[in-house]
Amino acid sequence: MSIGQDARKLTIYFGERARGASGGYVADQLLELFGGQRLATSILLRGIEGFGIRHQVRTDQFLSLSEDPPLVAVAVDTTPRIDALMGEVDALQLRGLITLERAQLVQGDAASLARPPDPGEAVKLTVYVGRQERAHRLPAYLAACDLMHRRGLSGASVFLGVDGTARGARRRAGFFDRNVDVPVMIIAVGDGAAVSQIIPELGALLRRPLFTLERIRICKRDGILLERPHELPRTDSGGLAMWQKIMVYTSESTLHGGAPIHRALVRGLRSARTVRGVTAIRGIWGFHGDHRPHGDRLLQVRRRVPVCTIVVDEPARIAESFAMIDEITAERGLVTSEMVPALVSAQPDRRRGGFRLADRAN
Repeated sequence: MSIGQDARKLTIYFGERARGASGGYVADQLLELFGGQRLATSILLRGIEGFGIRHQVRTDQFLSLSEDPPLVAVAVDTTPRIDALMGEVDALQLRGLITLERAQLVQGDAASLARPPDPGEAVKLTVYVGRQERAHRLPAYLAACDLMHRRGLSGASVFLGVDGTARGARRRAGFFDRNVDVPVMIIAVGDGAAVSQIIPELGALLRRPLFTLERIRICKRDGILLERPHELPRTDSGGLAMWQKIMVYTSESTLHGGAPIHRALVRGLRSARTVRGVTAIRGIWGFHGDHRPHGDRLLQVRRRVPVCTIVVDEPARIAESFAMIDEITAERGLVTSEMVPALVSAQPDRRRGGFRLADRAN
């Protein structure tokens, strides 16, 4: 059991067909590495649309462009364990974007926290459960989302992994497998007071709770601008580069200009060339704002699953792109901003950034 340990969250954005230095697929190599190191948790998510530094769109809309869909790998553990892993990740020589972020990791008894969230600040709460884990006779992710909605969180989205680790053991989705322990990731957003209230309740609800807490800013909710993204400097006081992330939570059924909001964001930001990459991932259940939790239902004409669109870049580029993000989410969507203290952009002919973490500006 551990309560409120300092942790690191490693996130890697790359293509499904990307190969590492040894010639094998990066996705397999990463998950083998995470499982071999027996990390607390990791998850591999398949994206539905996005582009990278070369601005080539990959989408699930057309077969000819879906042969190399975007993937997102997330790994979480204590700071020493993730730090010890970074050399092996670097040795894969993968092409893509790698970020390293601070988090507070909670495992086991979640009745209290060493450092409760400040009631006045916004928090991203990420919960990891098994695909078929149950809570009060419901799938655990359904029960958790219902609780989050009742307690007034700003939103929550559930994402189904295709591979990952759970408490050190690799859990891989298989066609003929029940996939009981394949990880599911629930990303929830709320103010510190609401998140502090829900933590012990989640601890009582879930069989083996494991989640992280991160500081964020809620910029928009249901189209209403609450605050602009953080105004971050290019570097911290020690000269280390600072980066920024925008996450836009919408529903696949919510449109802008006749297209789902996430596709409008990807295409619009690609055309504007203000940022170097965007990734959209589709969820299976969730809510934002006052809307009740929902997902796909039988006989629906249009899908109502959540989608999260992620943009990571330099603060100046994020600031330049926010006007378009604000316009596309004018009526719907939950938008958050957060600092990314370390980033590596790895391409065959160029490598930018590093794994030393910059200090927060505020």
